[in-house]
Amino acid sequence: MPLVDGTNWFFIGVVVSIILYLLIGGYAGRLVKNVEDYYVAGRNAPTILIVGSLVASFLGVVSFLGEMGFSYSGYPIVMLILMPLNVSGYAIGAYFFGRYIYQMEPVTLPDYFGQRFDSDKVRVAAALTLVTGLGVYLIAMSQGVAVVIANITDLSYGISLFVVIGVILIFTFASGSQGVIITDTIMFLVFTFAAVFAAPYIVNSAGGWPDVIHQLINYPPRPEILSWHGIVTGESAQYSSPWESLAYAITFGLIWMVVVAVSPWQTSRYIMAKDEQTILRSGIATMIIIACFYVILHLNAPVISLVNSNIVPSERALIWAAQNMLPLWLGVVVVCGIVAAGISSCSTFLSLVGFSFSHDLFEETDFSIFPERDSDKDQLRFSRLFMIVVAVLVFAVGFYQPPAVLSLGYFAASLFAASWGPIAFASVYWKQTSKTGALWGISLGFIVTLIAYGLDTSGILSFPVYLPPEAVGFFVSLASVLIGSYINGPSSTEKKRRQDMVSGVGKSVSPKKLRTTLNYTSVAIVVSILLSVVIFIYYYLPYNSII
Repeated sequence: MPLVDGTNWFFIGVVVSIILYLLIGGYAGRLVKNVEDYYVAGRNAPTILIVGSLVASFLGVVSFLGEMGFSYSGYPIVMLILMPLNVSGYAIGAYFFGRYIYQMEPVTLPDYFGQRFDSDKVRVAAALTLVTGLGVYLIAMSQGVAVVIANITDLSYGISLFVVIGVILIFTFASGSQGVIITDTIMFLVFTFAAVFAAPYIVNSAGGWPDVIHQLINYPPRPEILSWHGIVTGESAQYSSPWESLAYAITFGLIWMVVVAVSPWQTSRYIMAKDEQTILRSGIATMIIIACFYVILHLNAPVISLVNSNIVPSERALIWAAQNMLPLWLGVVVVCGIVAAGISSCSTFLSLVGFSFSHDLFEETDFSIFPERDSDKDQLRFSRLFMIVVAVLVFAVGFYQPPAVLSLGYFAASLFAASWGPIAFASVYWKQTSKTGALWGISLGFIVTLIAYGLDTSGILSFPVYLPPEAVGFFVSLASVLIGSYINGPSSTEKKRRQDMVSGVGKSVSPKKLRTTLNYTSVAIVVSILLSVVIFIYYYLPYNSII
C-alpha cells in the first residue's frame, strides 16, 4: 500500500472520484422519464457525449494495463503499427454502418438485426452472442479494476471486485444510458488529462528526450524494444521472427478495425445520437483521439522499463509509474484515470448486457417466460432486475476465475468481428442477404471462433499468427452468410426494410451541418500529419542517429 506521510492519497483519490461518479449517475437518473431515455438516452445525445462514451468504453483497463504491459515487455512499435488499422474502424463504422442502423431506430443492436431481417430468431442469436461476448469482456474489465484497487489499498481482491461491481451497478441501475454516457464523458476527460500530463514527467524522470531513446536502443534487459518488430530473440520473445511480429500487427489491426466498426459497445452509441451528422463527427473525432492516446501511451511504455525492468506482472507498469515516477498529485490523477477508464467500460458493458437480456431475450420475443409489461414503469423495473442478475453473475465468475485482462479482453472483443462483422455490412450493402444467412453467419461465426479458441488454448491445435481463431470464425461467418442467403433468399419484408433504411440516409442535411462535418475531416487530416511528425521527430530521428 503506497503511503505518503502515513496517508494513502491514491486510495483517497479513487474513493473521492467514485463518489463523484455516483452523484453524477444519481443526477442523470432524474432525466430518465421512459424506456427510450433509459435504453438510448432519448436519441438526443450531442457529439461530445457520443465521443466521450466511445473513447471511454474503448480505453479501459485492457488499454491502460494489458496493452501498456505488452508495450513495456518489448512491443511498443508493434502497437503503433497496429494502430492506424485499428482506429480507422471508427470512421468506417460510422460512415458505412452506424448511420444506416440509426434510420431503423433500434433499442439495441440485436433489435436492429431482428428488425432488419424480420426475425426473432436472428435477434435472439445476436443477443446470445452479445450477452456471452460482452459478459466475458465485462468480467475481464471488472477484474482489471479490482486488481488496481487491491494494489493501492489493503482491500482483498474479492472485496475490491465487490466494490467495483457495486459501483457500476448503482449508477447504471439508476440512470441507464443517460448516466453511462455522461459519466463516460467525465471519465474520458479525467484520463485524457492524466495521460497528456503524465507523459513528459515519465520521460524526464528517465533522463529526458532524446537520451531515453538512445538508452533504450542498447538496453540490455530489452535490446530490441524500439525496433519495429519488438523482441524476437531470447526467452521473453513472444514472436519468433520480425515477420511474425508484423503479421500479428496487421492481423489484429484488421480484426480490431472490424471490432470497433460493428461491436455493440461502440455502435450502440450511434443509436443514441441526435442526428446522422453527429454519428459521422463522432466517428472521426474518436478515431483521432484514440490515435493520439496510442502514440502517447506506447511511446512512454518502454521508458518505464529504463527505471524498472522487473515489474511483474507487466500489466502493472503504468500503475508502478504513477506511484514512483510522477509527482504525487499527478500520480493520484493517473490512478484515478485508470480506475475511471475501467469503470466507464464496465458500466457500458453492464448496461448493454442487461438491456439485451431484458429487451431481446425476454421482452420482444416469443421466448419470454414473464408476463407482458404494458407500461414504461414496468419495463424499467424489469430491465433493472436483469442488471442485478448480470452483476451477481459477473461477480461470481470474476471472483473464482483468475484475472487475465489482456487475453480475455482481446478474445471477447474479437468474437464480434467474427460473428457480427460479415452480417453487419451485408445487411446494408447486399440486397440478397436473408434471415437465413444472418442466422447462420452470426451463430456459426460465434461457435467456430469459440471452438477454435478452445483448441488453440488447450494446445490441441496451433493456429498461425496470421490466421488466429477470430479470423477463422470471420471467414466461416462470411461463407455462412453467402450460402444461407443463396439457399433461402430475402422475403419482401426484408427487402423493403433494407430499402427504407438505405433511402433514409443523407436526407435533409443542411449546408451548415455538412460544413461542420467536413471541418471535422479537415482537422483529422491535420492531426494525422502532426502525429506522423511527432513520431518522426521523437522516435525515428534519435533512433536512426544511433542505428
